[in-house]
Amino acid sequence: MEVEVKLRLPDSKSHQSLFSLLSPFLLETHHQYNIFFDGAASELSSRRAVLRLRFYGDDPSTSTRCVVSLKAKAVLVDGVSRVEEDEEELDLGAGRAIWADSSIIGSTESRVLRRVREEFRVKDGGYVCLGGFKNVRRVYEWKGLKLELDETMFDFGILYEIECENCDPEKAKGLIEGLLKENGIAYSYSEMSKFAIFRTGKLPLTKTG
Repeated sequence: MEVEVKLRLPDSKSHQSLFSLLSPFLLETHHQYNIFFDGAASELSSRRAVLRLRFYGDDPSTSTRCVVSLKAKAVLVDGVSRVEEDEEELDLGAGRAIWADSSIIGSTESRVLRRVREEFRVKDGGYVCLGGFKNVRRVYEWKGLKLELDETMFDFGILYEIECENCDPEKAKGLIEGLLKENGIAYSYSEMSKFAIFRTGKLPLTKTG
């Protein structure tokens, strides 16, 4: 079970303010290209699951790493997300091949992909690519927390969020909210996952607290 704090920043100004504030604590920056898949008969989405390939780089053809993830039964309440997640490193060549032709998912060797075939009974060739989006993730170490500042680029707009995976999400959320409030940075609790926003085709209305 992946448990994360997810707080939304309303605009580029608040994102830039937090970026500047956290700059002394920066560990690394990831350029991510996320692509999602379902069964042709919605075998995954009908059971609140989705298959994701994440390429590390500006696009799959120039990426340096690929991770395949199966996410299921996501719940997001009061800025805390809980989701069942199973992921593994995928051979970069295999990931690129799937990006080019989703029908080979069923024949690609991978523990996670084998689980998808067995649990969701998606037959060979019965996969569809749902599309995807880019994300720039800056990772920070701050007060014992690993913070992730995201700038997510959809075709219909840009989403800004601060995330933190932690086994004590309420404590982590309190620390992050304190940082934002003390520095006058507007925010709100995220109400939808990035994938859910992607599927709606529009950014949710901005709320700030």
